[in-house]
This record gives sequence, C-alpha cells and structure tokens, in this order.
Amino acid sequence: MKLSIERSALMKALGHVQNVVERRNTIPILSNVLITAEEGQVNMVATDLDIEMSEATEADVSQPGQITAPAHTLYDIVRKLSDGAQVVLQINSEDRLDVDAGRAHFTLPLLPSGDFPKMTAEGFTHEFVLPAKALLRLIDKTKFAISTEETRYYLNGIYMHANAGKLRCVATDGHRLALAEAELPAGADGLPGVIVPRKTVAEIRRLIDGSDAEVAISVSEAKIRFTTGNAVLTSKLIDGTFPDYERVIPKNNPKELTIDNKVFADAVDRVSTISAEKSRSIKMGLGDDNLALTVNNPESGHAREELKVDYSEEALEIGFNAKYLLDVTAQIEGRDATFYLDSPASPALVKDSEDPDALFVLMPLRV
Repeated sequence: MKLSIERSALMKALGHVQNVVERRNTIPILSNVLITAEEGQVNMVATDLDIEMSEATEADVSQPGQITAPAHTLYDIVRKLSDGAQVVLQINSEDRLDVDAGRAHFTLPLLPSGDFPKMTAEGFTHEFVLPAKALLRLIDKTKFAISTEETRYYLNGIYMHANAGKLRCVATDGHRLALAEAELPAGADGLPGVIVPRKTVAEIRRLIDGSDAEVAISVSEAKIRFTTGNAVLTSKLIDGTFPDYERVIPKNNPKELTIDNKVFADAVDRVSTISAEKSRSIKMGLGDDNLALTVNNPESGHAREELKVDYSEEALEIGFNAKYLLDVTAQIEGRDATFYLDSPASPALVKDSEDPDALFVLMPLRV
C-alpha cells in the first residue's frame, strides 16, 4: 500500500474516526484504525465494538492495499505536522507503516487487517433524512439530561421515536427531563422507540457540529446508522425499555412564573456560589411579581438575591438543584423562560418563549 494525501484532509478524516477508539484497550486491534486505499481515495474505519465510524477522503493512491495502524498515535503525528504538508503513507519491507511528510519520518507497527472486527449493519426498517441543524437542535436540547448512572442503563441515552406527526427526542436521569421535537421527516412514520447511547450522541454531535449538510438516518431493532457526506457512524442501540416519561410531565400546573432567562441564570449562578457541593440546593420564594433566591449553608454562609418577575399567583417556596436550573436555562433561546408550578413537592414544567417544540421538567428538592 502506498498513498499520498494532503495533511488537512487526512487529519479531518482521522480526527472523526479516532474519537471512537478507547484510550485503554484490552484488545490490541481495537486501538487501531483500518486504512483501505483504493483508486483515488482512502477509507478509514475505527470501532469500539459498539460504535463504528468510517470516513472516506480523496487521496493519490499509487498502490492499493489495506492495513491497520495505531489510531491515536497516527492522529497525533498528523496533527503536529505543518499546515499544507503532503503526507505519504506506505508499507515498508518490514511490514511496518512509514509516515513521511517533508523531512519528517515516522515508522509505526501494524496489525493484520483481517483481524479488524466489522460491524454488520442490515435489516434497517426506517430510513429518513434530517438537516444537520435540526438533528443538532434535538441533541443539544436533550443531551444534558442523559443519566450517567450505569445501573439504570436504559436512561444512558436519548430516546428517539415518532409521536403525533413529530420526531421526538427525550432524555431523563430521574431528576430532570428534557424533550424536543421536530417535524416528522418522510420515512420516519411509525418509527419505534429507540435509545441512542450517550457516546453515540456525543460522536454524531461532534461530526455534524457547524454543518449545513443533511444527515441520512437508518434504524433497525438493534442498530442506528448516521450518514453525512463521506462519514458513516453505525451504533448499537441500548437494549432496554425507556420509562413512560409522559407520566412525569405535569399536565396542569396552575402557577405561572415568567422571567428574563439571562437575568435569572446569572442570579442563580451568583447565589449558588455558597451552596453545598453535594445537593447544590437553592430556594425560590415567590410572591407578587417578586422572586427571592436564597441559599443557606451552615459551612459557607447565607446568600439572597431578589428579582422582579411576572408572577401573580399565591405565595410559594420551592427548592431546586442549582446546577439543574442552570442546565435548563442554558437551553432557553428566547428572552423569557416560563415556569409552571404547583406545590413545593411537585415537579416544575419549564418552557422556552421562542421554542414551543421543547420542554423541560425539574424535580424539586426539600429545602
């Protein structure tokens, strides 16, 4: 195998695929990237057995072939080469990979390409296309609420499904819930509920960040595949049952609070400076068009800040985790956030004045 490729093209393709490779691997081949050189292009594939990422890019191939090389090491080498460098990859007489760019020369060990695991991807029942920006919005509005608790593995991802003419994504960790919808694309009718794992969500988000392209999405019972440009990400789905999240979304919270989102977020951030590290609890005291944010911490002291708000219901005191409040306010695009409240023990519903297709639920804390 011998090929020549411009450094930025090689770094872009390698950068996408090497993210999938775990830093610590008990199976040596999984630390490698599969490089396939054929006429006019080179294709790179990496996998952790749950996710497979591949990307093709143009290259000047003088000798076709296929090898596997250490993914992170190769990426680090290419990343440190000078801009505009022409990189030559070729197998030498000792069955090692020579990497040459200008006067820089590296030799890397190889493993047989025949040992590289291939992820089968077939039996897709639904195929549809979404603009990258629409998919990015669905991910960004919900990913912060994905659970990191491994024992509740069925919450370790985003639940994607068709619902009443919309493509809906939901994430929850039991303390907060985030839901976002987009128009249901052609081909997604009857899409069954699938749970896309947290790592897959992070990888597809990284892949489409800043892109104006479209993303083709294929779904089967066990796998999901995202295709955009020359990149293809295939992932196993979480095999579990997502809980009936509709039950925890408040349907008739009568107390309505409307507040300038940035002013509120800044105040929560200030007052929470002295909150206890573990609970991060903050109390919201509501009266006539007034909100008092207070934190009492026996070790760090006391903090209080008052804000003018739009609230004309009966007085209410309710506590929340300050970090969770800030996570939700970070997703609000409009000037105002609207809280729908009931009692100190009831979950709060939060909506964005500019985005009717998103909502957030926060469980209260006892303060």
